[in-house]
Amino acid sequence: MQKQREVGNRVFVTGIGLISALGNNVAENHSSLAAGKDGITKAVHFESLYTETLPFGEVKLSNDELKALLHLENEFGYTRTCLLAVKAFEEAVNDSGLSAEELSSFDTALISASTVGGMCLTDQLYDDANMKFEGSEYLEAYGCAAHTMRLIEKYKINGFTDTINTACSSSANAIMMGARLIKAGRAKRVIVGGVDALAKYTVNGFNALKILSEFPCKPFDENRDGLNLGEAGAYLVLESEEVSVGKRKYAEIAGFGNSNDAHHPSAMSDDAVGAIISMKTAIESAGIDATKIDYINTHGTGTPNNDRVELFGISQIFEKVPPFSSTKSYTGHTLGASGAVEAIFSILSIQYSEIYPSLHIETNMEGFDAAPITEFQSDVSVNYVLSNSFGFGGNCTSLVIGRVN
Repeated sequence: MQKQREVGNRVFVTGIGLISALGNNVAENHSSLAAGKDGITKAVHFESLYTETLPFGEVKLSNDELKALLHLENEFGYTRTCLLAVKAFEEAVNDSGLSAEELSSFDTALISASTVGGMCLTDQLYDDANMKFEGSEYLEAYGCAAHTMRLIEKYKINGFTDTINTACSSSANAIMMGARLIKAGRAKRVIVGGVDALAKYTVNGFNALKILSEFPCKPFDENRDGLNLGEAGAYLVLESEEVSVGKRKYAEIAGFGNSNDAHHPSAMSDDAVGAIISMKTAIESAGIDATKIDYINTHGTGTPNNDRVELFGISQIFEKVPPFSSTKSYTGHTLGASGAVEAIFSILSIQYSEIYPSLHIETNMEGFDAAPITEFQSDVSVNYVLSNSFGFGGNCTSLVIGRVN
């Protein structure tokens, strides 16, 4: 039975921007996805004791190359996090055709997300915090919101702004919050997304948890042994029905749900209570039945706990589990950027009628009838995608992204 869609403005995606290990823009990312080519390699630009033993989803441009590309050679205090944010943000707003006046309008909001923020400069932060020198150019750049402040200043944004850090669900929550602002009539346009760069802070932390794999990750494989950390910047321009008239609409943010199972600082509850509530809420708020979901872009980290709990939760909601895969097998886990990265991948699935498979699968998980898609699929009907993002502390967010009719 068709459910009632949440009352309020419809929310359309009119611009997308992305830089990840797969490519420096949306088109390059799509080409890599369609070719089944992952970006998990030895890191070249990131310095760590673990670069010799662990693979990463590293963006292929150095900081100097990013600065040159963005014409920021003479600017100071831009961390790699800031540079990735500017690159993806600029592509998204240009793709949407937003003018300087529209960016500065009080009807335009910005909701960004990050987990590590400026702490990507872990050693520099340590030196500055311990006053080893007079102070570096990055003194104001270490906070989680530093990249957001750069965007506000550079693009003269006057509307509501915020920075979200809910671990791995951060930018999915940014998308949800942006959609809610539009539906409530608090904004006509919201630029949403997230960014994270590789950092010793996160690499050392995840390594201490013993959840980093020495090989390219294989989410939903029986013998999965951990994740690969990656970096990315991803932004979407969300616009209300009112201001998007006559514009190209990539997709609709049709539904969203958020819950917290409050089970463990770094693991999901075995009964998937948070994941189930977030998925159910997203589907119900979209006003559709679960059978309408054509594809699930899973959180799918490749860790033993996450994949088992997520697949259990999915099996509780769907009588017949739809096609699903994890695109983290292409990019690595980009932390606070991952929700926005995977929302864009979900949009590409809708736009091109494609499903991108999970890579490196050798053995299906025991105890489940459902298994991830392992071959690229084209010319398939993809009208609704469920995109999952589950963060540390049990913060679970699901988005339903729909084709524009």
